[in-house]
Amino acid sequence: MDDQQAVTLLRDLCATYSPSTHEEAAVTLLVECANASGLHAHTDDAGNFVAERGFGKRTVLLLGHIDTVPGFIEPRLEGNLLHGRGTVDAKGPLAAFLVAIARASHQNDVRLITIGAVEEEAPTSKGAHYIINKYQPEAVIIGEPSGTSGITLGYKGRVTLDLDATQAHAHSAADNRSIAAHAAEFWTRLEDWCNSFNQGKRIFDQVDPHLTKINSQTDHFQDQVNLSGSLRLPLNYSLEDLKTKTTALAGTWGNVTLRHFVRPFKADRRTPLVRSLLREIRKEGLEPIFKLKTGTSDMNVVGPAWQCPIVAYGPGDSRLDHTAEEHINIQDYLKSISILTRVLDGWV
Repeated sequence: MDDQQAVTLLRDLCATYSPSTHEEAAVTLLVECANASGLHAHTDDAGNFVAERGFGKRTVLLLGHIDTVPGFIEPRLEGNLLHGRGTVDAKGPLAAFLVAIARASHQNDVRLITIGAVEEEAPTSKGAHYIINKYQPEAVIIGEPSGTSGITLGYKGRVTLDLDATQAHAHSAADNRSIAAHAAEFWTRLEDWCNSFNQGKRIFDQVDPHLTKINSQTDHFQDQVNLSGSLRLPLNYSLEDLKTKTTALAGTWGNVTLRHFVRPFKADRRTPLVRSLLREIRKEGLEPIFKLKTGTSDMNVVGPAWQCPIVAYGPGDSRLDHTAEEHINIQDYLKSISILTRVLDGWV
């Protein structure tokens, strides 16, 4: 697959809208492209795109994701920039994986696999959970935008929080706080506690609160409120401690529920995989940069399960994730393909 075909693949992939749970058309496109490139490709039972070459017992797995956040952006090429939903997060990295495996030296003693997982942008992480027991790779690269010179070693954890409460309805002129005001006060107390906890800590070691919504309603006898939010969590922070703290902040007034816990994860940088990436990035005249991300990725899911050398790598500026300005530099995309291809060639 030459450079022009690589660019066409990415543009076609971004033109195929695939928000979480609606990935089928994009998966079909990738399966057809991979098979046409000489790989063995299929859709697995979770709906993931899977392509591979080689038949050895040793497996190197490149795990991207095929879904995007909602909000279609028509792909357009302006000079050296390709605009479109998913160009950065994370169809750019996934397309780079596919091209790199297609270009890599064919050695049957190593099985090279790339997967485009479904529902990475959803709380379910359906695709990643499905493959945990299907493979036991000796090295994994997660397809997320690190920048062409970046190597991501870790991601914070995440948990969603719901606060539910009821109280007797009262006239708005009465001398008592509305139920919505009580919920807002709870969140303010939570933010104050986070600010205190975070003092003097680097951002990767902080607890980051994010308020999503406050909904209140009444039947004129009882008032009800639901507050929803999430917290980004550092390594080794106890979920039980968080439950204790948030319950104490709510007091007897409301009920706190924590859901969809994603465990924080940080990989070892002293591995053959990291050394290979460092070497190949430098061959492009770039200075490698190690990164720790405040978001989450499928590394949080498969890293603890597989316990093998793992990093996240891919072209694109993650500051453009989920924005209306999402775009990727084509030369960076092609350079990342060259880097990945040489890493795979060195492995086999």
